[in-house]
Amino acid sequence: MFTGIVEEIGTIKSIVKSRSSFKLTIKAKKVLTDIKLGDSIAVNGICLTAEDISTTTFAADVMSETLARSTLNLLKQGEKVNLERAMPINGRFGGHIVSGHIDGVGTITGREEDGNAVWITIKTDKNILKYIVHKGSIAIDGISLTIAHIDMECFKVSIIPHTINQTTLLDKSVGNNVNLECDVVGKHIEKLIGFESSSDAKQSGNCEKTKIDEGFLRMNGF
Repeated sequence: MFTGIVEEIGTIKSIVKSRSSFKLTIKAKKVLTDIKLGDSIAVNGICLTAEDISTTTFAADVMSETLARSTLNLLKQGEKVNLERAMPINGRFGGHIVSGHIDGVGTITGREEDGNAVWITIKTDKNILKYIVHKGSIAIDGISLTIAHIDMECFKVSIIPHTINQTTLLDKSVGNNVNLECDVVGKHIEKLIGFESSSDAKQSGNCEKTKIDEGFLRMNGF
């Protein structure tokens, strides 16, 4: 598990491509101080497994499913990436729950300076927008950010100077894609409300949907 608090910016040292997978070698410093073979590192928000670790680099295999659902297939040698080690059990929870499992990709459609901050507008699919709520959390390229605006086609976040300096987000231009991971809580609620039946119901042949819906929740004070 991660928190969306980027620890450092790494650099893609090399990319070895096969027909359906990549092997990335990433130059880093801070995240290498205590990792071991098999540890998890979020690379632009994507949970990857560290291997071939040296004092200055680590490598990670990227499978076809990850390439299809994220922007990793667009990476180039020399490109900067956001890095975060998995959260230690005694660590501070500075961001929000981030699994490193990407929901999809968004496209930057706007960028506007506002004093010491920068507004970023991102357009994405409705299947992702349905999990995004005003003032809720989202991970963008592995960065924990707060939703400041949302409508039927896009959402906006405001980037403070610290985030600007510590991440790669403002290296992206209008038209560039970013990885998105929605808050996992909403997905769990959707799954529970829509769950069709218990094992007992299946055995009895009763596969009606759960009686928990919006009306039920309102009646019970939710």
